[in-house]
Amino acid sequence: MLIRIPNVLSPEQVKRCREVLERAAWADGRITAGHQSAQVKRNLQLPEGTPEARELGDMVLSALNRNPLFMSAVLPKTIFPPLFNRYDADGEMNFGSHVDNAIRTIPGTGRRVRTDVSSTLFLSSPEEYDGGELVIEDTYGSHSVKLPAGDMIVYPGTSVHLVTKVTRGSRLASFFWTESMIAEVTKRAMMFDLDMSIIRLNADHPEHPSLVSLTSLYHNLLRQWALT
Repeated sequence: MLIRIPNVLSPEQVKRCREVLERAAWADGRITAGHQSAQVKRNLQLPEGTPEARELGDMVLSALNRNPLFMSAVLPKTIFPPLFNRYDADGEMNFGSHVDNAIRTIPGTGRRVRTDVSSTLFLSSPEEYDGGELVIEDTYGSHSVKLPAGDMIVYPGTSVHLVTKVTRGSRLASFFWTESMIAEVTKRAMMFDLDMSIIRLNADHPEHPSLVSLTSLYHNLLRQWALT
């Protein structure tokens, strides 16, 4: 289930992110890669725990908590603190095919997060760079994603994915993982479809008697399936 979430960050917030990232000290992106990913990862990353990473991470988390589409699609239990990466053309940077680690530990806490959902929040506009597409593979084939700055894509953490080589400019993004209250992707997709149907019905026919029963079904399924 690939879902585009538009306007997670406002233009003003994107501008602030860019200002902070322009003056930040970048490190080798392999600092957070697992053994397999480190073999194919060639990019730069903002070190965790720096003032810049904390400021921008808090901004992203606040935006996510206000975003109803993210909440509906992901049903978050725990969000891993957002990370930030950079792909430059002069370094011929890319990230080959890989699968994200199943478990991540939040630095300094010992708390483990199961990576049910992966997210990429674009901070560079598509016209600023060539290449750098996020390519996600699923049962329907490969999907190439390159979104406007401030937009985000969410997709199952189980997906094989890659970032193509940047051949012009620089690609900036935030990326992170979420442990969902519903671990199984099929059930999570069903809940999302049901929620979207309820929202559409309420918009078109706010007095429809089925709204109560459908909303009741949604919450009773959440009670049955949620891991809290």
